[in-house]
Amino acid sequence: MGFDKAKAVRAAEKHLGQGKIPAAIQEYRKIVEQDKSDFTALNMLGDLYARVDKKDEAIKCFTGLAEHYRDQGFALKAIAMYKKISRLNPDASDVAGKLAALYEQQGLFAEARAQYLTVAETHSRAGQTREALSVLQRIADLDPRNTEIRLRLAESYLREKLMAEAAKTFTEAGQQFLARSDYQNALAAYTRAHDLNPQDYAVLSGLTQAYCALGTATEAAAALERAVAEQPADRELLSMLVNVYLEAEDAQAAERITDDLVKLDPPSYARSLDVARLYLKQDKAEQTTRVLTQIIEPALAGREEDALVNLLNETLAHDPQKLDALQMLVRIHTWQRDDDKLRTVLEQLAEAARRATLEADERDALTQLVRLVPDEPSYRERLSAVGGALDSFDVMEDTLAPSEEVPTFENFVLTDEAHTARDSEAAGPEALVGKGSDFEWNSVAPEASDFAPSPAASFADLNAEFADVAAPLHLSTVQAAAPDEQEGFQEVDFNFSIETPSVEKPSAATEGAGGQTPPADARLEALLAQELESVDFYIAQGYQDIARDTLEILEKQYGAHQGIEARRGQLGLTATPPPTSFAEAEPVATETSSFSDFAQYEITTPEAIPAEADETEADEIEVDAVFAELAATAPASSNTAINSPPVIAQPTIDAGLAAVFDEFRAAVEEEDPLPTADYETHYNLGLAYKEMDLMDDAIEEFQAAASIVAPQDGTSRYLQCCNLLGHCFMSKGMGRLAAMWFQRGLDAPGHTEDEYQALRFELGTAYEQMGDLDHALDMFTEVYGIDVSYRGVANKLRELQAQKR
Repeated sequence: MGFDKAKAVRAAEKHLGQGKIPAAIQEYRKIVEQDKSDFTALNMLGDLYARVDKKDEAIKCFTGLAEHYRDQGFALKAIAMYKKISRLNPDASDVAGKLAALYEQQGLFAEARAQYLTVAETHSRAGQTREALSVLQRIADLDPRNTEIRLRLAESYLREKLMAEAAKTFTEAGQQFLARSDYQNALAAYTRAHDLNPQDYAVLSGLTQAYCALGTATEAAAALERAVAEQPADRELLSMLVNVYLEAEDAQAAERITDDLVKLDPPSYARSLDVARLYLKQDKAEQTTRVLTQIIEPALAGREEDALVNLLNETLAHDPQKLDALQMLVRIHTWQRDDDKLRTVLEQLAEAARRATLEADERDALTQLVRLVPDEPSYRERLSAVGGALDSFDVMEDTLAPSEEVPTFENFVLTDEAHTARDSEAAGPEALVGKGSDFEWNSVAPEASDFAPSPAASFADLNAEFADVAAPLHLSTVQAAAPDEQEGFQEVDFNFSIETPSVEKPSAATEGAGGQTPPADARLEALLAQELESVDFYIAQGYQDIARDTLEILEKQYGAHQGIEARRGQLGLTATPPPTSFAEAEPVATETSSFSDFAQYEITTPEAIPAEADETEADEIEVDAVFAELAATAPASSNTAINSPPVIAQPTIDAGLAAVFDEFRAAVEEEDPLPTADYETHYNLGLAYKEMDLMDDAIEEFQAAASIVAPQDGTSRYLQCCNLLGHCFMSKGMGRLAAMWFQRGLDAPGHTEDEYQALRFELGTAYEQMGDLDHALDMFTEVYGIDVSYRGVANKLRELQAQKR
């Protein structure tokens, strides 16, 4: 015969009504055994076991329920079940741990800390000091602002020889002190961490911040110098040291460390800009230009020209006649191909050189001006006055006579590589010295330390290095395939080809003016070799994208060459024949590279510090005396020596650890009110407790929820809390307190008449439970006056009136 569940339920309820608890337990056991999904019956069975003091059986029932709710995601119900278990067995640390995790999941950090503290105390009673410290660390993580607890925890780690954990905890405390601008305490915490782990980046960074904030950057520099001495190739340490010297305004030391950093990591040249700014701030123009001279080429390649121009202009504001600053501006504006700015700076340079009676520099500046603006007679006149030669310019003008052909729009879309080769040949060998500068707008020069011009060098040296890039174009030399018919304005056929101009033998006039001219092929080979040297530099420095682009430009200008193909092989590229037309050109796949891809840029990290010292035997602590002296024990000093041995006191607990527990316990007791966002959590947890008949816990949660909201906030949340608190107190037989909460709900403004009517009825019921029949009659009469049929209020009035007679 099948199991009749309904019959079993009726029998169990009957036994309960008669007070026969053991018989009811038997019926509920049958129900649970037959229907394992009936969790209501399982909960009732656990409650009945608890009533007859069978705690183990009750805990087994509640544990099954708690695990089910937790696995199903009903965290609040799981919390309620675990609370029942903890009431039956307060020393169950595993239950406290599960409760702590659930509280933490729900954002109830104060409750989580209290449960974790229970777990830590259990470990400590068992002599498991390290496990207790691990749990205390988790509590500290839930309250990162409490630095005192972290400092005491770090001291406890030291006594247990857990050096890595102690250093980490001191560092975390220092971070919190820094966030609060408490630099003195931050310095103390970071100093303790530095003593334990002197090479840690976070420790050194915090230490330097604290020192600098206190105005003692030199102390920070000394600490970093010691770290760099042990790890001279550590780029992170060098970078921090540069920052400290900049903060200390020690420009010479900052320059020295920056040079070391750039040798290890060339892209760090940008730090030299900060050094130059510091020199400029100190009115040291000579040192400023020296630093900028060393980094001008990589800075241009890194598109830092604006920063360079600003620094140079500020330098000239201090000393308008500073030649090397003007010469660098000439280089920058030449690289930018900004003829207007280049002309202005060249004029300033010529005037500065004239005032300084440096005829060579003035002559070279005027030479550049004549090439840039050949129609300006004043430049020619002044150049002639300082002994400059004009013959080569006359020959160039004759060679570059205007073509009778009127250039069309199609001519202007063509590149000018072909023109410049012929123009340079006509201008003579002087114009071919630096022909490779045609590509410097997209390149960098070799290492500054090897090839950078000296600030004391004449402009003639710069002129030889950075040759003219502004020679006028002779458009008639370009052979463009015109379209069959003109379709309209600005319609261009890009399927053209460029004829390489033939290199003719120089005329006798040219030979007489400039000496014997080398063969044209040799000159072109020399130009190509110079450009290929630049490509080699790009490859060595890791500028693969610039090297790749430069090789493509060289191939367009000079054609296929084995030197170009050899560099492509170094870059891992395959040679591709040049396209026959623009339309047939295939896009070249480029590979993005970063400096971290190359072995020479790998950061050498300091050796890992051992996580902890050799394991020591745990102190044997008797259970009964573990926390006997907690209240009387004075807090351990935060200045305990690092190498001091652990305090062994039998039969009492370690004094420092006891102080830590005191700190954590005080922090839990003094917990600030939780923010409004926790209202739902407290309210829902109260419902879960009420459902499980945990009225004391439910009252606590509803009170917490009511304290978060305001009666006049425009919602019914406060009213709901008042109503539920009244019912909880009614369940406990505390009618006076129930009446108080019902009355508070009635006094809250802004709610509906139906809500007030319900509270009046509940308030009358509370008065009835208290035995205050007069007030109960008043409340029910008021309800009756508004709605005579409300919840049987007429019958209730007759019953109370009968009782009063």
